[in-house]
Amino acid sequence: MSADHYFSAEPAAPGTRGRIEFSAAGRAYDLTVARGVFSAGRLDPGTAVLLRKAELPAAGSGGTFLDLGCGYGPITCVLASEATAATVYAIDVNARARELTMENAKALGLGDRVRVSAPDDVPAGVVFDQIWSNPPTHVGKAELHAMTERWLGRLAPDGVGWLVINRNLGGDSLHTWLTGLGWNVERIASQRGFRVLKIAGKTG
Repeated sequence: MSADHYFSAEPAAPGTRGRIEFSAAGRAYDLTVARGVFSAGRLDPGTAVLLRKAELPAAGSGGTFLDLGCGYGPITCVLASEATAATVYAIDVNARARELTMENAKALGLGDRVRVSAPDDVPAGVVFDQIWSNPPTHVGKAELHAMTERWLGRLAPDGVGWLVINRNLGGDSLHTWLTGLGWNVERIASQRGFRVLKIAGKTG
């Protein structure tokens, strides 16, 4: 699938639908997908590594979470299913992705706690206890850095960010760059060529 499709606000590809099944934290998920949305053919390997290796929120916990670049919503649905008192913001530039995320959240009974939005429509005063992302590395380093810096700037003082990024697409350089900005960054796992990074508050 061309990157031009899932980075577009309104994908040109026909919205042919399908389903993807996966499991996370002992739960089975069956989500609707469509062409023109990131990784519509399978659960993206990076997302799978993130959900397997990062510390998912404690069952029943609350807070305000962000799924940055939500696609059709696998991370959003897992976060909202685990943290049953939390509100999860799911953002994506792709209108079809946003539609699918809300559809999938509602199908799982999570729609009342999921806020699907275009990036610029998130209320300015919202800060996040956790930020999760499998960021779009193919947009280029400058845009990736701008996006990451923008949203990590809205992390609560005691919040935590979880990122997964392909080592060959800048995983280690992103780690170095974030550390240079003053963030506390720890590589939690490295699997199948992906780095899972845990990001905490800035030093100093």
